[in-house]
Amino acid sequence: MVPLGKLEQITGRFGFLEAKMAEGAAGDDFAALGREYAELKPVVEQIAAYQQMLRDIAEAEEMLADPEMKALAEEELGALKTALPEAELALNLTLLPTDKADARPAIIEIRAGTGGDEAALFAADLMRMYQRLAENSGWKFELISETPTELGGYKEVIANITGNGVFARLKFESGVHRVQRVPTTESGGRVHTSAATVAVLPEAEEVDLDIPATDLRIDTMRASGSGGQHVNTTDSAVRIVHIPTGIMVVSAEKSQHRNREIAMQVLRTRLYDLERQKVDDERAATRKGQVGTGDRSERIRTYNFPQGRLTDHRINLTLYKLDQALEGDIDEVIDALIADDQASRLAAMDP
Repeated sequence: MVPLGKLEQITGRFGFLEAKMAEGAAGDDFAALGREYAELKPVVEQIAAYQQMLRDIAEAEEMLADPEMKALAEEELGALKTALPEAELALNLTLLPTDKADARPAIIEIRAGTGGDEAALFAADLMRMYQRLAENSGWKFELISETPTELGGYKEVIANITGNGVFARLKFESGVHRVQRVPTTESGGRVHTSAATVAVLPEAEEVDLDIPATDLRIDTMRASGSGGQHVNTTDSAVRIVHIPTGIMVVSAEKSQHRNREIAMQVLRTRLYDLERQKVDDERAATRKGQVGTGDRSERIRTYNFPQGRLTDHRINLTLYKLDQALEGDIDEVIDALIADDQASRLAAMDP
């Protein structure tokens, strides 16, 4: 059911914005009007198409009274009424509240969970999967922090992914990812279960948060290397602690200046995400059961190597294409998660 009163409000607001922009406005006011205008334009276009369809149906029904036009009217009416539910769905989707963070780049953090070395190797597999997804999607992938293990895994790895609609596509990846396979260190051929946690955060900008310098403790220290010639002999690593929350970020690249930039970027993003989580918690009742709850302690997906199976437990989706998935081909899963979230939110819309 399309909320007709809401359509009138939106078209009225759009007309007001057009008039204000035509009058001209200065600086920030004009920019704000322009952003809202751009957000509403596709919605208004969808409304116009839907309303035109309703007018066409009304005209076809009037034509039924004309014996000479009845056959043509019945044919046209049948086609229009068949297309109407799809038009209503498309319109309702545009009316769903948008997540302001959807268009942002994302910071993705992966940490080894239960399973020791095997969990760390799985964390590396997941990071490579998202790197290949980024490449396939035309996004830019930048590794910004890593804590590797001797076997080639990661205790923790953080990357920045930029491009069109990155957070919108990746935000449902947050949670516990479980792997079932025979580890390389297992001599008996037994299948082990290990896990890694994934957190996808919308990247914050400096204007999003005001972080007083007095809230920060910044330390420089010697970065730990892998031994031998690789030991870092300069105090280039940077650790930043946000005193009010206790959030700590460490970056240990070669450049101390770059480490400060990276650490602040990650800290801003975590604090911004913390604020988003508070808002989400306040809406917990309306969000119950949705895939986008952001609970990172929830087991969301299993990667079963013996069966070549990937299962997303939130939507009961199972695909027997694990090899392709680990090469970054997970669009089918992402699309299904987005569709499920949209269906949940449509069901919760006020009549």
